[in-house]
Amino acid sequence: MAVVTSATEVRGKRWWREVGWRYPVAAVAIVYAAFPIVYILSASLSDRGTLTGSNRLFAEVSTSQYEQLLATMFPTWVANTLFIGGVTAVGVVLMGGAAAYAFSRFRFAGRRQWLTGLLLVQMFPQMLAFVAIFLLLLSLRDVVPVLGLNSQVGLIAVYLGGALGTNTFLMYGFFNSVPKELDEAAKIDGAGHARVFFTIILRLAAPILAVVGLLSFVATFSDYIIAGIVLQSQDRLTVAVGLYQFISGQFDARWGIFAAGAVISAIPVLLLFLFLQRYIVGGLTSGSVKG
Repeated sequence: MAVVTSATEVRGKRWWREVGWRYPVAAVAIVYAAFPIVYILSASLSDRGTLTGSNRLFAEVSTSQYEQLLATMFPTWVANTLFIGGVTAVGVVLMGGAAAYAFSRFRFAGRRQWLTGLLLVQMFPQMLAFVAIFLLLLSLRDVVPVLGLNSQVGLIAVYLGGALGTNTFLMYGFFNSVPKELDEAAKIDGAGHARVFFTIILRLAAPILAVVGLLSFVATFSDYIIAGIVLQSQDRLTVAVGLYQFISGQFDARWGIFAAGAVISAIPVLLLFLFLQRYIVGGLTSGSVKG
């Protein structure tokens, strides 16, 4: 009996040392990550409209904050953000994919230098470009109004240029893992580079395309600084810029409406993440070793 008890204790200690300790660590991480979400949800359902005295979660449940939010220009801001984020995600996937395909499949003079240049450009902090972006769009407004200041198309162009380098590198590593024999077989059958790219490479690169599109959409959806610099009219603002107006006042901050807007704004990103989650791990890891 003593031998059996000792063996059980040894197995129990071994299980705790190798596996068991992960459960309390995971529980603490889940609580730490979920508490802000639960707190914001509770504040959005409170009738007070303020965070003061909201320490008791779900002490009162009311939809008044959501009703007041929908009476503002919030639906317009959401539509603007979905349009800008969707167009930017599609544009980044197509532009980054085309650039990555060229670097992966073609051999031309200065190929390595251009790759190194893209990497070096991405190392500079983005805030260094804020003044240049403002002055550039201010000048373009007089020449090409659709690309100037207070233009959603101009904001999309800024996003596309800023995301090209990093996403090109992500897709470049993935494209290198696609066998070149597929390209050669398609060319023997008479396919050109465009047909190979759109019908073969893009289909095989679906995981990395999903990851790049998701990251671009999330970054665009949550961006405040660049969108706040470019967009100025109320009917053209994005969600991040528009919601900040509810809490920018020192004495009239409307935290309840802000919390309701934050909850609704998280839904599109959450749905997109759930829809693309089966591609995320494969897209981030494939091509990371071979290149």
